[in-house]
Amino acid sequence: MALSGLDIYKILPKTNCKECGFVTCLAFAMQLAKKGVEAGKCPYLSEEAGNILADAGRPPINLVSIGSGEGCLKVGNETVLFRHEEKFRNPCGIGFIIDDVLPEEQIKRTASRLGGVSFERVGQILKPDVIAVRQSSNSAEKFAAAVKAAVDASGLNPVLMPSDASGLRAALEAVKGAAPLIYRVTKDNIREFMPLAAQARVPAAVYGDTLEEQAELVKELNGGGVAQILLDTGEQEPRERIWRLTQWRRQALKKNNRLLGYPAVTVLKGKDPYSVAVEAAGDICKYAGLILLEVSEAEETLALLTLRQNIYSDPQKPLQIEPKVYTIGNAGKESPVLITTNFSLTYFTVLGEVESSKVPSYIVSVDTEGMSVLTAWAAEKFTPEKITDSLQKFGVSGLVGHNRLIIPGYVAMMSGNLEEKSGWEVVVGPKEASGLPAFLKNLS
Repeated sequence: MALSGLDIYKILPKTNCKECGFVTCLAFAMQLAKKGVEAGKCPYLSEEAGNILADAGRPPINLVSIGSGEGCLKVGNETVLFRHEEKFRNPCGIGFIIDDVLPEEQIKRTASRLGGVSFERVGQILKPDVIAVRQSSNSAEKFAAAVKAAVDASGLNPVLMPSDASGLRAALEAVKGAAPLIYRVTKDNIREFMPLAAQARVPAAVYGDTLEEQAELVKELNGGGVAQILLDTGEQEPRERIWRLTQWRRQALKKNNRLLGYPAVTVLKGKDPYSVAVEAAGDICKYAGLILLEVSEAEETLALLTLRQNIYSDPQKPLQIEPKVYTIGNAGKESPVLITTNFSLTYFTVLGEVESSKVPSYIVSVDTEGMSVLTAWAAEKFTPEKITDSLQKFGVSGLVGHNRLIIPGYVAMMSGNLEEKSGWEVVVGPKEASGLPAFLKNLS
C-alpha cells in the first residue's frame, strides 16, 4: 500500500542533514511519496525503514515473466482498477492451445501457422504471445516431444499443461531455459508440481475453488520457493469469471491483499469462435493477464489483438509517430508533398491511401502532440506557422523541384495564410483520406 509523505517522514532518521539534496527530511519524504526521488538518496536510512519503503513501493499486482529473452511476455505490475485513472501497464498475453495427441507434423504445421499471425496497426506490430500444449495422452515422452515441436515451430513463449508430474518433468527438460508457465497447480497436485516449479524457477498458475483456497495455495507456493504466480479462474461461466477477476483486482488494490496480488489467466473453450472471441474481449477489459484460446483458425484472434492494443494504450497520451518527412515509394523531385499531423491513426490512414494510389509521395508529419487534423487545428497545434516551421526544419524544399503542398480539405481555410507564411503554393486535398488515390492520380 502506498505511503503518504507523513507516513514516510515518520520512519526517516529526521536528521535534516541535507545530504539527500533536500533542506529537510519532510521535504525528502514528500518527494518520496510522489516517486520523485529514490529512497537510497538518504545516507542514514535504516534497514528496517528501507524494507518498509521497498514493500510499500511494490505494485499491488506482481510482475510475472513467461518465456525468456527479449520476446518474453511480461504481465502484471498493474496499479489501477480503471484505465482512465492512469493506464493499464502490461498488455495481457494471448495464446493458443494444442493437444499432444495430434500427429507431430500437424502440431508443427498448426504451431507454425499460429506463430505466424502478425500485422501492423498504427505503427505497432500485433501478434500472439504464447503457445500452450495440453497433455491429453498418457505418455510423458509424447507430451515433451509435442511441447518441443510446438515451441520450435511457433517461436512463441511456452505454456505447459501437464496431466501429471512425470509429464511436467519431461516437458520442463524439453524446453529447459525457456521459462515456461506451468498450468496449473491445484490442491491435488501441489506436492508434486511445486518442487518442480521451484527447481526450474518458472512461473506457475494456481487454481482454488474459493478466494480463500486460492490465497492459501499462493501462500504455500511462496513458501515452497515459487515467486512468480498467475491466478487461474478455472472453467467458469463469463459472469462468474468476470466476478472472480474483479474481486482479485479489488482485493489487491483496495485491500492490499498480497496473496491475491498476481495477474490472472483464463482458458476459454467452445466450438463457436465468435462466442469465444466475445468472452475473451470481456476478459481483456477486466482483468486477465493471460488468455488461452482453443481456436481452429488464428485469424479469429485479430480482433482481440486490436482490442488489446486499444485497451492498453495510454488514455492520457495519444498514439503518436515521429514528426518528420516520410518517403513513400520511389519519391523524387516531382513527387507530391502531403501535409498531415503526427497522430498515428491519422498518419497511417493517409499512408495506406497513398500507398494504394501507387503515386510516389512525401508525407510531412507535423508535430501536433498526437492530435488529429481538426482537433489540432482547433487547438492551434496545426497552424500555418507550425507547418512552415516543419517545412524548414525537415528541409522539404531540398527534396522536390516544385513548391506545391497538399493540405487536408478540412483545413482549407488556412490555405491563403499558409501560402503567405511559407511561400509554397497550397493545393487543397480531399477531406477524407479515402479520396486521396483518385486525387493523386488526377493531380497534374
